[in-house]
Amino acid sequence: MAPGLQRAAGYTWRLLVLAAALYLVLLVLGRLVLPVVAVFVALVFTSVLRPVADLAARRLPRSLAVAVAVLGSLLLLAGLLAGIGASVADQWNSLVNEFRGGVGRIEHWLEGAPFHVRPQTATQLQNKLGSYLSAHKATLINTAVSQAGKVVEAATGAALALFCSIFFTHSGDRMWAWLLGQLPSGVRGTWDRGGRTAWRTFAGYTRGIVIVAASNAVLVGIALALLRVPLVVPLVVLEFFATLVPLIGSPIAMVIAAVVALASRGPVTAAVVLVLIVVIGQIEGHVLHPVVMSWAIRIHPVAVALSVIAGGILAGVIGAVVALPLVSVLWAVISELRAGGDDP
Repeated sequence: MAPGLQRAAGYTWRLLVLAAALYLVLLVLGRLVLPVVAVFVALVFTSVLRPVADLAARRLPRSLAVAVAVLGSLLLLAGLLAGIGASVADQWNSLVNEFRGGVGRIEHWLEGAPFHVRPQTATQLQNKLGSYLSAHKATLINTAVSQAGKVVEAATGAALALFCSIFFTHSGDRMWAWLLGQLPSGVRGTWDRGGRTAWRTFAGYTRGIVIVAASNAVLVGIALALLRVPLVVPLVVLEFFATLVPLIGSPIAMVIAAVVALASRGPVTAAVVLVLIVVIGQIEGHVLHPVVMSWAIRIHPVAVALSVIAGGILAGVIGAVVALPLVSVLWAVISELRAGGDDP
């Protein structure tokens, strides 16, 4: 057998073994979605809370500093949710009237050039939609009730994430030292260097993406306020959380804002919002990401796009969110171990 074929066969069966092991790991993780997602969210919380707790620990005991950081973040989140609820409640009546008038304006716009939709078509669509909702009312209600368990599951995951993040923030260093102590002494240095690089990259990515998301949300909020689009506060919050999904999150949130603008302010305002999708996307891609994220991750945009799409295919929205930080951490660890002369 030729030497090249022997090497290829050796690589092939080893890769098959690694693929089988990876498949088993993914299979186990798929059965443990709730704790896995909770730990990931806990690490995100820790990366944000840890600097605050470290700063407060200069003046306060460590436990009290962690309590201040956690309670302060919870109060901030509660205030944000209260602000969203108050904004929707204050604008609800006027918003309903605007939407009714907006639907009429959309119908008149579609009846004109260049669409020339017949008035009977819009009326028939409304009647069919009403008939469908009436005929499937019981099914829709049962579906909504069956999804109530998802709410309980999400609340359980959030509580578990908060519980873990408190201990990660308070004594994460001691937990890592204990984990290293369980490993053979000959590999502790390599694992310690790789683990610290992984955490530094993950924390930098998380803080960077939060800064980018906040900047995007502020830009969107200013633009929507100037255009007098309703529901500015909920749309700004939606833009913030959607930006956490790279590449695709922000445009989807802006499309929703364009639909709201179309129904409430008309097609011209909606067209301006659609233009904002391009403008804000360019600012995010050419200004915010290079400036904010360059010190956290160094991955080519093609790798970013492929990572997000592959993660979305494999695990839906959760996969799209987790893919880029996971790839960033893996690449940073491999680069660190190579630079240190170790075989990753």
